[in-house]
Formats: sequence, structure tokens, C-alpha cells
Amino acid sequence: MIRLDRMLEFRLIHSHFTHFIMYLFITRKLDRHPTNRLTGSFEIPVLCLLVHGEPKILKRMYKGIGNFTPWLILAGSGGVADILVTLMERGCWDADSVHELLLDTFPNAHHGSDISNWVKLIQKILDHGHLLTVHDPEQETSELDTVILKALVKACKSQSQDAQDFLDELKLAVAWNRVDIAKSDIFNGDVEWKASDLEEVMMDALINDKPDFVRLFVDNGVNLGEFLTYGRLQDLYWSVSEKSLLHNLLLKRFEEKQILLSATRTPGPPGHHLPEQAKPRFTLFEVAKVLKDFLHDSCKGFYQKSPTDKPPKGRLFHSQKNLPEMEDRCEHPWRDLFLWAVLQNRQQMANYFWAMGPEAVAAALAGCKILKEMARLESEAESARSMKEAKYEQFALDVFSECYSNSEDRAYALLVRRTHCWSKSTVLNLATEADAKSFFAHDGVQALLTKIWWGAMTTDTGISKLVVSFFCPPLIWTNLIKFSDEELDSREGNKQFAELDSLETEKALLDSSPKDPEGQSCATVWWRFLLRRWRRFWSAPVTVFLGNVIMYFAFLCLFTYVLLLDFRQPPPAGPGAPEIMLYFWVFTLVLEELRQSFFTDEEMNILKKFKLYVEDNWNKCDMVAISLFVVGVSCRMVEDTYEAGRTVLAIDFMVFTLRLIHIFAIHKQLGPKIIIVERMMKDVFFFLFFLSVWLIAYGVATQALLHPNDPRIDWVFRRALYRPYLHIFGQIPLEEIDAARMPEMNCTDDSEEIVMGLRPPCPNIYANWLVILLLVIFLLVTNVLLLNLLIAMFSYTFQVVQGNTDIFWKFQRYNLIVEYYSRPALAPPFIIISHLSQVFLSLVKRPEPKQEYLERELPSGLDQRLITWETVQKENYLAKLERQHWESSEERLKSTSSKVQSLLKIVGGFKDQEKRLTSMEAQVRYCGEVLSWMAECFANSTLKCGKDAPKAPSESNSRNKNDSGYGASKKFPYIDE
Repeated sequence: MIRLDRMLEFRLIHSHFTHFIMYLFITRKLDRHPTNRLTGSFEIPVLCLLVHGEPKILKRMYKGIGNFTPWLILAGSGGVADILVTLMERGCWDADSVHELLLDTFPNAHHGSDISNWVKLIQKILDHGHLLTVHDPEQETSELDTVILKALVKACKSQSQDAQDFLDELKLAVAWNRVDIAKSDIFNGDVEWKASDLEEVMMDALINDKPDFVRLFVDNGVNLGEFLTYGRLQDLYWSVSEKSLLHNLLLKRFEEKQILLSATRTPGPPGHHLPEQAKPRFTLFEVAKVLKDFLHDSCKGFYQKSPTDKPPKGRLFHSQKNLPEMEDRCEHPWRDLFLWAVLQNRQQMANYFWAMGPEAVAAALAGCKILKEMARLESEAESARSMKEAKYEQFALDVFSECYSNSEDRAYALLVRRTHCWSKSTVLNLATEADAKSFFAHDGVQALLTKIWWGAMTTDTGISKLVVSFFCPPLIWTNLIKFSDEELDSREGNKQFAELDSLETEKALLDSSPKDPEGQSCATVWWRFLLRRWRRFWSAPVTVFLGNVIMYFAFLCLFTYVLLLDFRQPPPAGPGAPEIMLYFWVFTLVLEELRQSFFTDEEMNILKKFKLYVEDNWNKCDMVAISLFVVGVSCRMVEDTYEAGRTVLAIDFMVFTLRLIHIFAIHKQLGPKIIIVERMMKDVFFFLFFLSVWLIAYGVATQALLHPNDPRIDWVFRRALYRPYLHIFGQIPLEEIDAARMPEMNCTDDSEEIVMGLRPPCPNIYANWLVILLLVIFLLVTNVLLLNLLIAMFSYTFQVVQGNTDIFWKFQRYNLIVEYYSRPALAPPFIIISHLSQVFLSLVKRPEPKQEYLERELPSGLDQRLITWETVQKENYLAKLERQHWESSEERLKSTSSKVQSLLKIVGGFKDQEKRLTSMEAQVRYCGEVLSWMAECFANSTLKCGKDAPKAPSESNSRNKNDSGYGASKKFPYIDE
């Protein structure tokens, strides 16, 4: 509680306070003082609280009401407060009733003129009932902030219906996060709100993380498309908390930009220093850089103008100079606010923007990717845990399930269409970035991958038929292999398909091959049929995979033949024809690896392409194999390093053979085992760390005890490291360790003889018992403890992967399909023909004839219809979620509790009805006595009666004598606190 005489000395009330309870003799001037002071962007509203109150407070109340200051009256507190509450409940405040209540409440007031003035003041005060609010702490469960806010809104409504006059109360509701009061008292239809009136409070709600108010403002006229400009979006990023991870990331990018700018800026005079900013002013340039780190190419071009021409080379920060104007409206406001909320880990806000925005599946996967990356960078455990618990991958999976159950063909198109909000990335690309294994395990995604895997062939084609057609190509033109488009043609009666803006069939979405025009000759149609079948068979990823596997086995056989049977001496004796063929084969492999690394995406720079290429472990294996092959061939061409070349090529053959493991990824049972082996290799690495520590400790100790002065370095390492390693597998030469079992030998301690190999060194038998003891301890720790630890680690890894076998395999299958989808039709060494054809097509600027199964640019009309359809399915999913929420046990308990509370309120109202009935009985009794008195008077036929008229019963007479008045024994929780 703050004394006002001290508070007047302050220039401004502290901004962190939300409630002030003031006491002292408050003057009219002080009443106006707080209302004219500003904190932030709104005036401080004033509400006077009346507790008890002596009659002299009436003059103060009347002056306050004259200044349109609302009053909150605490019922049951006695004094003037109870008088006003009683009169307001009656609805009638004639002079006699007020005079009687004053005398009953204040029996010591005998001055007639004072009482008459009090009566007039009370009547004038009650005439402004819109400024009076009654609160009974025992009858009402509302908290103090709710009562205060409702009183302020009530007073504001009585004065004006203009939206501008309600802004202060609305800002107060936002500050207190009382969206219930805003809905019931401010946005109840009495006030007509414009979108411009809510812009300021909308920014407050966004910055202060009030998702309920954001939803309320959007429902009441705020159009995000007009509201969110790039300037406001930049202001939102300025408001980021300095303790958040996003602020640290933006600050890092800001400092990098400042360093580059300072390097290009002309230095000033000596002693000149640039002014330092108290807080960095982040721009959308830093925001785009942070998003680029998380989403890579899925956010390419975010917050930049659409350039009409390429920026000049060599200019620093041309991307920053290409930022949009701050007054321009954001092109995708829902997406931008969703990213802003996700980057701050405001999940409720982000969920709302995701639910309202387009391209729900893609947006959910993008949010999943960002939160996974931020959880890895977040230092606080609680924040990292909340990021990991975000359900955006599940949102994407559930929405896509809804889409797939409605229409399979449209769901397929949804996966491969290039999105507008995410820089032309597809849903499959975003799922790959987010490592959404559960999403890839969905039946719809796998069905599409199966279609892509088989290409134009039907998915029920047998493997045996494929292998036979592969080795006997003329069978392609028979009915042994069926193609999906021809099957559909036969079912449709050889009718032409609908145009591409139809979503009825998957054919209209994924197959854009030109139809045969009518009127062609039979020979032309026949040759077109032959060429089409030939191209579709050999370009299918399954055929490409089969060809690569067969030719890779042939390559290994050739490599084996060269190493074992035809590895000739250096030139001019060698190499032979098989070895030269092996060189050419590896050369075609090198060309294919170069194509995969540098000729995949024209818009990506070379360093980025190489980085993505190296991230794949199998590509690393290919690089090692090719590098070893080049080294081995270079060495074998020289006489002095011929044997070294043979050794390197032998090791290289092992690497090429291990590359075969990759083909097992397509098998449902063997594919997950690759992941198990990979993870077990990591387990072995950590195990070897513990093992090497103990092995070195034991080996060096035993070497020092048995052979302390052996000058042969190779034997020192053999006895200190290699021999203890063999102990683990049971090879324990006791004749070299146990003195009791050592044979008699001609040994020496002469270092020269030992080095020359004339005689072996004599073992040191001093403290041989300690050597035996160390051996026992070493075997106990390694064979019992460490090896069982390794087995336990392997068992855990196997159980984790085996429990999610289906998910891991399907994700592996997607990567394999994408790899062979992008590969040329011919396998090495014939792949050089495909490379030459690609070079020719790029020179004549003609696209490849391969159909776009994984990425599709749909026409605008079809694309818009697909987005609308996805939005409808998302709304159906959200409706199901809401229905499940209301049908849950928790919500049913809440509903039951609410009904019980309503019943308790009704039962509590019986007390008021009882009081009213008691008052009515007293009035009826009074009327009966008056009528009896009048009857007696008329019966005596005289104007005067011998007995006086009965007095009217007062409410105080009807109460218990021990009761000192209404609410006298009540407690006041707000005041007591």
C-alpha cells in the first residue's frame, strides 16, 4: 500500500506495478493526476475503491463522479458502501428510504442539515449508476483484476461507443491477459472495430506472446495480409529477448556483417571511433541468414526483392541492399509469423499461425527442422526439451494422412509439387531436411515411392520378369512387361486423358508425355511405340538399380582377375588388356562421381554441392576407393614402388567390395542391419577407448617388469601392445611370462647382441608374481567386464533399431530410390554414353526427356485448387482434434465441474431470495396492521382513533439482535492481503 502524500513526490508511478490501493484525503486534483500520465502507449486508468466509508466520503464520491471516475463498491464492508449496495439492489432511492438507512447505519448522526445533504448526495451519486460497480467477495468468485477491468469497461461504455475510447481498456486487458473479459465486455457487438484500431494492440499481443488475443483480433477484423509489413516484421525481431537463442544467433550474424563492413569502410582520422549502439538493430538480412542455416535452400530468397537482373559481382552485401521496402506488405504473412514464433519456441503462437496458414504439411516439416536444429544448439535443458516435444512432424503426418484418405492421387501430387511459400521446395525435400523418418514411413509416401521405383511399369511386375527382360531386351515389346499408362488407356477405352488442370487421376498430375495425334501412319505409331517402351523400361529406377548391381559384380570380378592372375610388371611389360579395361571402368566411375557432386543443381554454388556430396557416408567411401586406386596405379607403374602399388590396390579392392553393402538397403530385412552395423561401429569406437587405456596400462607394466632394457623398438611395441591384445582372445604364452615355466635358453643382457639378433634378451624374474597377478586382473577386466559391456551396448543398439525396423528401412529406401532416380540409365562403363548425351543436350539447351516424378511445377489453376484442397483437409483434421479434445476425460471433468459451480451459484442465490422474502413479509405485516387500524377508526365513526397507527417494521428489527449488520462479520481477502 502506498501513501499518496509520498507518492505525489514521484514524477511517475513505477511501470511494473499493476494495482494501487491509495488512502488519505484524496483531492480532486490528485484524481486527475494519474489519468494524465502515460506509461508506454496508453493512459493510466483510475478506479476508486470504496470500503465501508463514513458519510463525509459522499462529497468526495460526488466530485469523483463529476470527473467521470468509476467507483468499485465492496459489498458487506459496512458504512456508506452497504447503504449504496442496498439502494442499488432495491432500484429505488427516495428520500425517506435513504434517510432511514442513514439513521440505521449511523445512529450517532443527529444533525438534520447534514443528513439532508447526505441524502441529496446519495441520490445524485446513484443517478450515475453506470460509474458504480458492486463486488461481493463472498458471493462472487471473480478475482480483483477481473472486477477492476469490468468496472472500467462499464464506465467507458456509458460515455461513448467509439472504438478509440476503448483502446486503453483493451490494452489493459492485453497486459493482464484477460481475453475472457475482452470477449464478453469489449468485443460483444456493441462497438464497431476497424482493422486500423487494432493494429497497435495486435503488435502488443504478438510481442508479449498472447496467442488468445491474436486469435481474437484476427476474428474481429485484423487482416494479416494488410497488417504485417516488412517494417513490422523487423520490429518483431527487434523485440526478441536478449536471453533467447534466437537473439544470440541474430547477434552472431550481425557481428559478422559488422566485421565485413568495417573491413570495407574507409578508415577515419586517428583517434576516431564509431559510436557503439546500446542494442543492435537487427535487419531482415540477419533473419534470412539464420533461416538459411536451418532450412538451407528451402528458404532461398526470403525477405528479398524479386531482382530483375543479377547483382554485380564483387559487391559486398548485395543481398542486404536487395531487402524489401519496410512499407511493403509481406507476401506470405502467415508463414513469416509462423517462422518468427517457431524461432522463439512460442509453440501456442506457432500452432495458431500454422493452423491458419497455407501449405500445412510443408510448413509443419519446416517447423520440425528448425526446432530440431535449435534443440541441438540450445544450452538450457528445459527449452531444449520443449523444442524436442514439439509435434510438428506428427502434424505433418496426420494432415497428410487426412489428405491420403480423401484422395490418393492428390496426395501424391501434394508430395511432389513445388511449393510457393518454401522456395519451390517439395514436401519430400523438406521431409528429408527435417529427417522425418516417421513421415517417410507413411503408406502414402511409400506408395508414391513404389510408383517412382517402377517408373512407367506397373508396380505388380515380378522381379523374375524384370530380370529376364533385362538379359533379353526384345521381351520388352511383348506383354511380359506391362506399363501403367497402357493399362489405364485400355481401361479408359483408349480415350484421351483430361487436361492437366484436372485432379481426378494421378496420370493428369505426373504424366505429361504428349499424346499421339490422330491421323498418323501405322509405321510412325509403331516406331513411336517401340521407342517409348524402350526408353521407359531402361529409365525406370528399378532397371537402373539392377543394371548397376550386375555391372558392379562384373567390375569386382574383373578387379579380382587382375589382382590374382594378370597383374603384370611395370611398363613396358604391363599393364595387360584386362587391367587397361579396369582403368577405363574406374574412369567412368570417376565421371559419375563428378556428375553427382558438381552437376546436380545449377543454382547451387560449387562449395555447397561438394559439401552436400561429402555428407553422404557412401560418397566418402567412393572417394576413398578412387583415391586409393589412383595411388595404387601410380605406384605400380614405377619399378621401385611396384610392390607398394600392389599392396594399395589389394586394400582398395576391399574398399570397393565393402561398397556392396549399399545395395542391401533395398531389402526390407537386410536394410536395417546396415544401420545396426553403422551404430555398432560407433559403439566399438567408444569401447576401444576404454580397452586401449587398460591395454596400454597392462602392456607397459608387464614389459617393464619382464624386459626392462630391450633396445629393439619393434619388439617393445609387440610385447607392450600386440601381446596383451592377443591375451583377450586366449593366446597366453605362459612360457614367456611365468618364471616357473620358462625353458632354459641361451640368452644375454648385451644390447649389441640383442640388436644383432644373435641371442634373445634374458627375462627379468624379479617380482614375477606381480606379472602373474596383473595378468589375472587384466583378463578379469577385459574378458569379463569390458567385453560384456560391449555385448550390452550391441544388444541395446540392436533393440533400438530392430524396434523401428520398418521406419528405418523405409527412410533408407527413399534415399536409394532418389539416388537411382537421378542416375543415368546405363551403368558403368557404358555410363559414359549417357554422360556424352547429357553434355550434348546441355549444349543445345534441351531438357532431359526423363519425367519429373520427384518435383513437379503445376499450372497455376491446378496448383491453387490443390492448395485449397489441402487447406480443407487440414480443417477437417483440426476439427477432429477439437472433437477429440472435448470428448476427453479431462474436458468432461471440467464441464462437470463448471456445471457444479453453476449449481452452487444458484444455491447461493437462495440467501438473497430469503432476505427478500423476509423483507416482503415485514411489509405485508405492516400493511395488515395499517388496514386493521383504519378499520377500527371507521368503526368508531370518529375521525380520531383511540390508538395510534402502528409503526412500519424496519429491516433491522427483523434481523437477529446479535447480528450487527449485513456483512459485519465477513472477511475481505483483497484488503487483508
